[in-house]
Amino acid sequence: MAGPDDLVAQIESLGEKLGQARTSIANRFIGQDRVVDLTLAALVSGGHALLIGLPGLGKTRLVDTLSTVMGLRGNRIQFTPDLMPADILGSEVLETAADGTRSFRFIEGPVFCQLLMADEINRASPRTQSALLQAMQEKEVTIAGQHRKLGVPFHVLATQNPIEQEGTYPLPEAQLDRFLVQIDVPYPTRATERDILLATTGTMDAQASEIFTAGELLGAQTLLRRMPVGENIVEMILDLVRACRPDSDAPQIVRENVSWGPGPRAAQALMLTVRAEALMQGRLSPSPEDVRRMAGPVLTHRMALSFAARARGQSLPALIDTVAAQITRVEAAA
Repeated sequence: MAGPDDLVAQIESLGEKLGQARTSIANRFIGQDRVVDLTLAALVSGGHALLIGLPGLGKTRLVDTLSTVMGLRGNRIQFTPDLMPADILGSEVLETAADGTRSFRFIEGPVFCQLLMADEINRASPRTQSALLQAMQEKEVTIAGQHRKLGVPFHVLATQNPIEQEGTYPLPEAQLDRFLVQIDVPYPTRATERDILLATTGTMDAQASEIFTAGELLGAQTLLRRMPVGENIVEMILDLVRACRPDSDAPQIVRENVSWGPGPRAAQALMLTVRAEALMQGRLSPSPEDVRRMAGPVLTHRMALSFAARARGQSLPALIDTVAAQITRVEAAA
């Protein structure tokens, strides 16, 4: 077991390597630093990420770039209304050998990889969306009664159009809960859009370089779990997650606006991602500010506003930020 000095050196080294990964990604995915940081945080934490934004904002390009930078074997699925579960998982086919004997052979679907890009996941029917549930949670699938392991590591980076877009289906709550973070991809700033325009309309397309290998990413995920977390941060995470559940002990703003709140998986996700956020910022342990910054990405897709709150124009990110600010102020003063 490495001593404290060795652990500090390993954490600092991982932070530097992540900095190199961010630089490599920036060669192809210009701007949107927060989006890049959250996606890297999801991978280093060992989880899946859901990227939400309008078409044409670079979500597909980001995931493709990450496959190269993180050294992962990637596959892509374009979700459409007629996509079937077997198109994702694979199927058995009956083959006839040269001697006339017949046997079943399993043909792997695109889910058998290390980084799966589920493009426009909410364009497929709920039945097809649910084909990913077991894969995302257990890193294996069951087909024809056999358990088949997926790649190691295995991550799903799904893109989703806003639910108001025509021809989309909302993701089931159980599947949303499997995503470690929800990442909103906004329009770029004018300066960023100008850089994109110049970089992507010439004769040369910038290339990203491999920074991690699959083995190094697995090592980073193990190291992240060894990063120390102060007792006050643990209590802050618990207080925040529990405060977002609309029961009698919840803040008034939650009781009046939230119909259902996050479960224990949200606390686990927050515990991992605040470590990743601290790592991205070059620190050795998470701070209250890390909890506040990661609250929205971790909790937004694990909660739902009541009908009355939606009618009033209330938004979940604003509500979560308000509750997180209250919790972090109270804990800091204690």
